[in-house]
Amino acid sequence: MAVLIDTDVLVELERPGSAAALERVAGDEERAISVITVSELLHGVLRATGARRARRSAFVEHVLTGMNPIPITEHVARVHAGVWAELAERGQAIGAHDLWIAATGVAHDLAVATGNVADFERVPGLRVLDVAA
Repeated sequence: MAVLIDTDVLVELERPGSAAALERVAGDEERAISVITVSELLHGVLRATGARRARRSAFVEHVLTGMNPIPITEHVARVHAGVWAELAERGQAIGAHDLWIAATGVAHDLAVATGNVADFERVPGLRVLDVAA
């Protein structure tokens, strides 16, 4: 099974020595990202300034050359709507971007590697890999 890598994990990978946590939880599994993650990463680049922007941009472009983002399709949108409705009914909403990432994981039978386990564990049918553990 492949692993969908959450934005927080990729941001953490910018820091030296942090790749071990992802390697520990993902092992040899194929890695993927959502188009939502692409937007979040690029947003981080555009919010940075000076040398930090240049470093962050280089890192993000490196990440993007190594992975093909999974798009939002009608199937993902249908899963998203179902998960959104279920979480809202239970009073357990999660952030809009995380909801799209989770729906992508469920729709494609992908685990999500994240440091934000508390939110992602609310999503029924989603396998969550805790990189912080």
